[in-house]
Amino acid sequence: MIIKQRFQPIELKIWNYLNGRAKLSPAQIKNFSACDKGFEGEKEFDKWGENLSCKCLILNDLLLEYDQNIFQIDTLLITHETIYLINVKNYEGDFYYESGKWYTLARSEIKDPLLQLKRSEYLFKKLIRSIDSTNFIIEPLLVFINPYYHLYHAPMNLPIIYPAQLERFKTKLNMQTTKLNDKHLKMAKQLQSLHKTNSFYTQIPDYDYDQLKKGVVCLACSSFKLDLNKDKLECLECGCVEAADLAVLRSVEEFKLLFPDKKITTHSIYEWCGVIKSKKTIRRILSKNFKLYGHGKSSHYDDK
Repeated sequence: MIIKQRFQPIELKIWNYLNGRAKLSPAQIKNFSACDKGFEGEKEFDKWGENLSCKCLILNDLLLEYDQNIFQIDTLLITHETIYLINVKNYEGDFYYESGKWYTLARSEIKDPLLQLKRSEYLFKKLIRSIDSTNFIIEPLLVFINPYYHLYHAPMNLPIIYPAQLERFKTKLNMQTTKLNDKHLKMAKQLQSLHKTNSFYTQIPDYDYDQLKKGVVCLACSSFKLDLNKDKLECLECGCVEAADLAVLRSVEEFKLLFPDKKITTHSIYEWCGVIKSKKTIRRILSKNFKLYGHGKSSHYDDK
């Protein structure tokens, strides 16, 4: 039973928006790619867990705090006696382990992915004991989800599940048939309530409104080459057709996420959308979907 769903991180949403509206540097492209690949790996792990038959509770993408220390857990899987604290990595290629360090085959040292897991385990044990007296077994696991990943010379006692071991891990979980009780659900709900929405892990690049390309992007191919035909927008690249109202609302959500400090006004959205040549149309769409606050030059729209 999934208690907390996984959603696309705000960081990745912003990267996707910026990728279409700005020229990213090689370093930014690398960060964007890493963020995207990490999320894809987490989604693959979610697919893997869809047909688990064991009695368990699942909380995805948790950001928790203990004693002013923030820590992140990709997936928390609660069974009758054991809480599995899982971090997912979508690494691809060949790596090797030597004297406690991790390297690519080209001998470039990489950050030890177990460090974050160990820190999360330590803080989670402290947190869980502060909210629940049940003596749960806490089992941290680093899951490599990509089938094209291999780690050479790794000790057998590392808390790692490799791609070829995932089905055996599922079999092990499915052998646990003991039902959960209200205490398990209460604890899961409490952990969900402790989830923090703001993360210092998020690494958003600097960007400026004037430097970003304006316009509505195609829903299908992200092209800016759209043509307004009555109440619909047609993409000149792929032929996708979308109602103009929906396209403007998509653009408003993009504007709000990229510029949370800017007010939503008829002029700002008219300028942001570009392809809609009538301010009257923009005003109609905003008035229908948002609440108007203030009067004259100070007027702006916000959620109802």
